Parts: sequence; structure tokens; C-alpha cells
Amino acid sequence: MVEQTDLLRLATQTLDQLGIPYALVGSFASGVWGESRFTQDIDILVDLKPAQVEPLCRAFRGPEFYVSEAAAREATEHSRQFNIIHPASGNKIDFMLAGEMPWAVAQLRRRKRVPLFPGHDVSVAAPEDVILGKLVYYSEGGSEKHLRDITGIVKISGDMIDRTYLAEFASLLGVSDIWQALLQRTDSAN
Repeated sequence: MVEQTDLLRLATQTLDQLGIPYALVGSFASGVWGESRFTQDIDILVDLKPAQVEPLCRAFRGPEFYVSEAAAREATEHSRQFNIIHPASGNKIDFMLAGEMPWAVAQLRRRKRVPLFPGHDVSVAAPEDVILGKLVYYSEGGSEKHLRDITGIVKISGDMIDRTYLAEFASLLGVSDIWQALLQRTDSAN
């Protein structure tokens, strides 16, 4: 049985070996900077070039994994996402293509290498970018789990958060009001 952490290790080692810039984002990343929680999948932002699609897909071919090379190529062309699934466990990796979006480019530029596994560091989005992602997810779906993740990051990694950067991109992403409301709620609780 392949556990999520095994799949994460395999994915990040493969990306490192293939020289594909990436940043772990989503709930796994919020667990690095805040409080861990169960998550359905692994989210990884990648700067995947067309020539790297086939080698990446080859690393995850069946029968153990399912990946559509055509979907990966289309995602690369249109800055979308594709996934790799481990059917036996139901575990999944969502690869989100960075493209030319300023925030995605900034996330990759600002990522941090973190020792998540013995002998293997993983590129993780900076805490500000994880917060921004959670703010966007919350604005799109309203799930309180994203606000809890943000609160955990602020509580545990608050001193290292660049609030100027965060405020600038929160404005560009249209989530400033959510960020400000969350800050007021967090500050009044302390």
C-alpha cells in the first residue's frame, strides 16, 4: 500500500531528478508552516516544460499508477492542472502548472527547501503563498478548513510572515477582505 507520504516522497524525488521546478502547496504545505491535518490529495505547483512531460509521465506509468500524458500535455499548453493517481490506495497528486501568472511565478521563486524526509529536502511554498492559496480556495468554496489552516500558520509561523508581500498579492487576487477579517479575528483572540 502506498501512503500519501510515500507518494509525496516519490513525486518530489522524481521532480528533483528531472530538474522540474516545483513547490508543494495546499494542505501538505500548510502542515509544514502550521498545523497538520488529513487531506484528500497532494497539491504541487510545477514549472513543467513540454519536453519534460513524457519523462514525468513515464516515471508514473501503470500498472501501479494512472496518468494521462495527453492531459499533462494539454495542462502544460494551457497552464491548467493534471493528476497522477495511485488506484490501489486512491491517493492522488494534483500538478498545477504555473504558467506566466505573476503570483505562480512568485511562488516558485520564493519556495523554501524543507527537510521533510530523511536525506531528502522538499521545495515548499513560502508560508505567505500557502496563506494566499488558502484564501483563494476559501473565496471559491467557503470551506472553513482553509481558514483553520491559515490560523494555524499565523499561530505557528507568524513571526516569519512577510505581511507586506501577503497584503500586496491578497489585493491582486481579490482576497484582501478575507485576509483582513481573519487577521482581526486572530489578533483579537490573542
